[in-house]
Amino acid sequence: MRETEGVNLYLVPTPIGNLQDITLRALEVLKQVDIILAEDTRTTGKLLKHYQIKKALTSYHIFNEHKNILQLIEKMKSGKVLALVSDAGTPGISDPGFLLVREAKEAGLEVSCLPGATAFVPALVNSGLPNDRFVFEGFLPHKKGRKTRIENLTSEVRTMVFYESPHRLMKTLQQFAEAFGDNRMACVSREISKIHEENIRGPLGEIIEYYNQNPIKGEIVITVAGKN
Repeated sequence: MRETEGVNLYLVPTPIGNLQDITLRALEVLKQVDIILAEDTRTTGKLLKHYQIKKALTSYHIFNEHKNILQLIEKMKSGKVLALVSDAGTPGISDPGFLLVREAKEAGLEVSCLPGATAFVPALVNSGLPNDRFVFEGFLPHKKGRKTRIENLTSEVRTMVFYESPHRLMKTLQQFAEAFGDNRMACVSREISKIHEENIRGPLGEIIEYYNQNPIKGEIVITVAGKN
């Protein structure tokens, strides 16, 4: 039986760094689907080329997802099997995916999300902070609502996990220190699964000092201890 039999839409996790961090099942699905929806066709194209997969690519990202959903639903209703991938990690986790899944479900279509790479899982486990209960906050708002979101977390007792970009890291760490205190334990993980992977653990104040003296590059996950 073909892997894609009976499924209309697959959400396929892709490597967050090391190209070998993709499952055999994910590769098989990408080979069998009719169309691959990619957040960035250039990024996905490199992955497909590496694994010698030749498949039609369609751009699907945050700026065109509302516009294209109805057309994609019709394609699936007509019998086409689609796979959705993001640039890295699992689609729908701080990346486009939710709207398409919701509309597909409401249209009676079958959706399957494959297990695979997600950046916050290795960052959380590697942080050394409690991981039996945690809250995933994703990216904080860039401007409006940012301060309020952080303030609302000051009484959170679970470990908190955030995504952040290099150019906002210092601002975020400083805001965390102001809200949670310089001594709150945290960990900054970057370049996960890549050659230069780095996990800097310690009180927020010490982490800020470290990055005041060291370059900041790569995708970042910040893990912060909950209120004691």
